[in-house]
Amino acid sequence: MKCRVLWLGKTREPWIKQGVMEYSSRVERYLPLTIDELKDEKDATLEEGRRREGERLLKQISAHAVLVVLDERGQQMDSIKFAEFIGKHRDTGTPELAFAIGGSYGLSDEIRKRADKVLSLSSMTFTHQMVRPFLLEQIYRACTILNNEPYHH
Repeated sequence: MKCRVLWLGKTREPWIKQGVMEYSSRVERYLPLTIDELKDEKDATLEEGRRREGERLLKQISAHAVLVVLDERGQQMDSIKFAEFIGKHRDTGTPELAFAIGGSYGLSDEIRKRADKVLSLSSMTFTHQMVRPFLLEQIYRACTILNNEPYHH
Protein backbone atom coordinates (compact mmCIF):
# COMPACT_ATOMS: atom_id res chain seq x y z
CA MET A 1 0.00 0.00 0.00
CA LYS A 2 1.21 3.47 -0.85
CA CYS A 3 0.79 6.32 1.58
CA ARG A 4 0.30 9.83 0.27
CA VAL A 5 0.00 13.08 2.20
CA LEU A 6 -1.24 16.21 0.47
CA TRP A 7 -1.29 19.68 1.94
CA LEU A 8 -1.80 23.22 0.82
CA GLY A 9 0.93 25.81 1.14
CA LYS A 10 4.64 25.65 1.71
CA THR A 11 6.07 24.48 4.99
CA ARG A 12 7.71 27.65 6.23
CA GLU A 13 8.96 27.15 9.77
CA PRO A 14 12.37 25.42 9.98
CA TRP A 15 11.37 23.31 12.99
CA ILE A 16 8.26 22.09 11.18
CA LYS A 17 10.32 21.24 8.07
CA GLN A 18 12.71 19.31 10.29
CA GLY A 19 9.84 17.35 11.85
CA VAL A 20 8.36 16.59 8.42
CA MET A 21 11.73 15.35 7.16
CA GLU A 22 12.38 13.26 10.28
CA TYR A 23 9.03 11.48 10.35
CA SER A 24 8.66 11.09 6.59
CA SER A 25 12.01 9.25 6.50
CA ARG A 26 10.82 7.04 9.35
CA VAL A 27 7.51 6.25 7.60
CA GLU A 28 9.40 5.33 4.42
CA ARG A 29 10.98 2.39 6.27
CA TYR A 30 7.52 0.80 6.28
CA LEU A 31 5.47 2.29 3.44
CA PRO A 32 6.17 4.03 0.16
CA LEU A 33 5.39 7.67 1.00
CA THR A 34 4.69 10.63 -1.24
CA ILE A 35 4.20 14.14 0.07
CA ASP A 36 2.57 16.67 -2.24
CA GLU A 37 2.71 20.32 -1.31
CA LEU A 38 0.07 22.12 -3.37
CA LYS A 39 -0.25 25.84 -4.02
CA ASP A 40 -2.46 27.59 -1.52
CA GLU A 41 -4.70 30.59 -2.09
CA LYS A 42 -3.43 33.89 -0.84
CA ASP A 43 -5.86 36.59 -1.96
CA ALA A 44 -9.34 35.15 -1.91
CA THR A 45 -12.43 35.27 0.25
CA LEU A 46 -12.88 32.39 2.68
CA GLU A 47 -15.46 30.68 0.46
CA GLU A 48 -13.53 31.24 -2.76
CA GLY A 49 -10.27 30.10 -1.19
CA ARG A 50 -11.84 26.87 0.07
CA ARG A 51 -13.43 26.21 -3.30
CA ARG A 52 -10.23 26.75 -5.29
CA GLU A 53 -8.07 24.76 -2.90
CA GLY A 54 -10.67 21.99 -2.83
CA GLU A 55 -10.64 21.75 -6.61
CA ARG A 56 -6.86 21.62 -6.58
CA LEU A 57 -6.87 18.79 -4.02
CA LEU A 58 -9.56 16.80 -5.83
CA LYS A 59 -7.56 16.85 -9.07
CA GLN A 60 -4.63 15.24 -7.27
CA ILE A 61 -6.54 12.36 -5.66
CA SER A 62 -6.92 9.23 -7.74
CA ALA A 63 -10.26 7.45 -7.91
CA HIS A 64 -8.85 4.29 -6.29
CA ALA A 65 -7.36 6.10 -3.28
CA VAL A 66 -8.94 5.88 0.14
CA LEU A 67 -9.06 9.51 1.24
CA VAL A 68 -8.71 10.62 4.84
CA VAL A 69 -9.14 14.34 5.41
CA LEU A 70 -7.98 16.02 8.58
CA ASP A 71 -10.53 18.34 10.10
CA GLU A 72 -11.10 19.46 13.66
CA ARG A 73 -14.72 18.26 13.39
CA GLY A 74 -13.70 14.76 12.36
CA GLN A 75 -13.60 11.50 14.30
CA GLN A 76 -10.89 11.15 16.90
CA MET A 77 -8.97 7.92 17.33
CA ASP A 78 -6.29 6.90 19.73
CA SER A 79 -3.01 5.66 18.26
CA ILE A 80 -3.98 1.98 18.55
CA LYS A 81 -7.25 2.52 16.62
CA PHE A 82 -5.39 4.59 14.03
CA ALA A 83 -2.88 1.75 13.61
CA GLU A 84 -5.76 -0.71 13.21
CA PHE A 85 -7.29 1.55 10.56
CA ILE A 86 -4.02 1.68 8.60
CA GLY A 87 -3.43 -2.05 9.10
CA LYS A 88 -6.91 -2.88 7.79
CA HIS A 89 -6.25 -0.96 4.59
CA ARG A 90 -2.77 -2.42 4.23
CA ASP A 91 -4.06 -5.97 4.73
CA THR A 92 -7.11 -5.69 2.48
CA GLY A 93 -5.18 -4.44 -0.53
CA THR A 94 -5.99 -0.75 -0.52
CA PRO A 95 -3.64 0.54 -3.24
CA GLU A 96 -3.29 4.05 -1.83
CA LEU A 97 -4.15 5.66 1.47
CA ALA A 98 -4.20 9.44 0.97
CA PHE A 99 -4.32 12.03 3.74
CA ALA A 100 -5.32 15.61 2.96
CA ILE A 101 -4.55 18.57 5.20
CA GLY A 102 -6.36 21.78 4.34
CA GLY A 103 -4.81 25.19 4.22
CA SER A 104 -5.61 28.28 6.23
CA TYR A 105 -9.07 28.42 4.61
CA GLY A 106 -9.93 24.92 5.82
CA LEU A 107 -11.49 22.27 3.60
CA SER A 108 -14.29 22.60 1.08
CA ASP A 109 -17.51 20.62 1.33
CA GLU A 110 -16.53 18.83 -1.91
CA ILE A 111 -13.41 17.42 -0.24
CA ARG A 112 -15.40 16.28 2.78
CA LYS A 113 -17.93 14.58 0.47
CA ARG A 114 -15.12 12.74 -1.37
CA ALA A 115 -13.49 11.67 1.90
CA ASP A 116 -13.76 8.08 3.04
CA LYS A 117 -12.94 9.25 6.57
CA VAL A 118 -12.80 12.64 8.28
CA LEU A 119 -10.23 12.50 11.06
CA SER A 120 -9.39 14.90 13.88
CA LEU A 121 -6.02 14.65 15.57
CA SER A 122 -7.32 16.50 18.63
CA SER A 123 -10.21 18.55 19.92
CA MET A 124 -7.64 21.34 20.18
CA THR A 125 -7.02 23.51 17.15
CA PHE A 126 -3.56 23.41 15.56
CA THR A 127 -2.21 25.41 12.66
CA HIS A 128 -2.36 23.59 9.33
CA GLN A 129 1.45 23.74 9.33
CA MET A 130 1.82 22.04 12.74
CA VAL A 131 -0.50 19.22 11.76
CA ARG A 132 1.99 18.04 9.12
CA PRO A 133 4.65 16.57 11.43
CA PHE A 134 1.95 15.48 13.91
CA LEU A 135 0.23 13.39 11.24
CA LEU A 136 3.48 11.92 9.97
CA GLU A 137 4.49 10.98 13.52
CA GLN A 138 1.17 9.21 14.02
CA ILE A 139 1.55 7.30 10.75
CA TYR A 140 5.04 6.27 11.87
CA ARG A 141 3.71 5.29 15.30
CA ALA A 142 0.99 3.21 13.62
CA CYS A 143 3.61 1.39 11.56
CA THR A 144 5.64 0.55 14.67
CA ILE A 145 2.51 -0.67 16.46
CA LEU A 146 1.62 -2.89 13.49
CA ASN A 147 5.15 -4.31 13.55
CA ASN A 148 5.17 -4.87 17.33
CA GLU A 149 8.08 -2.49 17.80
CA PRO A 150 8.76 -0.69 21.09
CA TYR A 151 8.27 2.94 19.92
CA HIS A 152 4.68 3.06 21.28
CA HIS A 153 4.71 2.40 25.03
